[in-house]
Amino acid sequence: MQYKKRREGLRLVLYLFMVALLVYVTVYMPTPYIIYQPGSADVVKPMLSVQKGDHEEKGTFMMTTVSASYANLVMLVVSAFNPNAEIDQKQARLGNKSEDEYAAEQVYLMSDSQSSAVEAAYHEADVSYSIVPQYLFIFSTPEGDEARKNFKPGDRLSEVDGQSVTDNNSLSSLLKTKKVGDMVTVKLIRGGKPLEEKVNLIELKDKDTNKTRPGLGVTMATMQKVESKDPGLRVNFANTRVGGPSAGLMFTMEIYNQLTKGDLTKGYQVAGTGTIDKDGKVGPIGGVQHKIVAADRKHAEFFFVPKDNYAEAKAKADKIKTGMKLVPVNTLEDAIKYMDALQAKS
Repeated sequence: MQYKKRREGLRLVLYLFMVALLVYVTVYMPTPYIIYQPGSADVVKPMLSVQKGDHEEKGTFMMTTVSASYANLVMLVVSAFNPNAEIDQKQARLGNKSEDEYAAEQVYLMSDSQSSAVEAAYHEADVSYSIVPQYLFIFSTPEGDEARKNFKPGDRLSEVDGQSVTDNNSLSSLLKTKKVGDMVTVKLIRGGKPLEEKVNLIELKDKDTNKTRPGLGVTMATMQKVESKDPGLRVNFANTRVGGPSAGLMFTMEIYNQLTKGDLTKGYQVAGTGTIDKDGKVGPIGGVQHKIVAADRKHAEFFFVPKDNYAEAKAKADKIKTGMKLVPVNTLEDAIKYMDALQAKS
């Protein structure tokens, strides 16, 4: 009897082990793949505001997104039967970056896109403005460097040895007074919380001149804000929780609409995508086929697409038989002129 109970106990342990192994393999075990599929089409107006702007809108401007998920086995199987899913190598997305470094880069690109959108809208609406550097944003930290353990991708650097550093120039000027091996105190913001670290400066070599200098040894860029000289026309952004630069055009359309009299939406549901630069040039983006589906699901009537993406967008629009009209644009002015020419919905 005791032998039988022991066998049953061993079977139960083996069963539980196999269940746990199956769950791990199908759900938690990482794979080298990533799955892209349609994301969302989100109304831009709640994401930004101009205090003294014209907020009257009968229609909407919508930004579109692509959903990207690091795949497990279950997701791979399900995606194989989804006509709107695209499976790709994770390495093709990340390159030589870690997942944290890639995520930090996307945060920076979104912030840079917002700054460019404000600048382009101000230029188009003839609003005077200035560019104000805010802080240094850390992209990446080299592996294997003990001194870099103090930093993480996504950190905000605000002070070094008690002195404010808002851009690369102010940091370089400060570090010129230091030497390799010196210990400095840095103030960071990580995940919204302030943090203070002591860091040894390392030797950095200029690729062009071969000259050496002391530095922190991390990759960083300046986060800046574009501000109107009239405080009432300054643009404030909410946290979009979305990364990347491709919402630039639609941000600019919404900002311009609030800066100017009248309703540029004309009562229509208008989606779109495209990067924007300060001069209003619209650039191509990735994943346009997924954004077409996302916009169609939200019943968008028009979709602004960069001219370089038009052929791919048109192929997907035809495939899903959408009634949405695709509008290829090269510049912000192209998009504004198109909306101006539409008759307002009654």
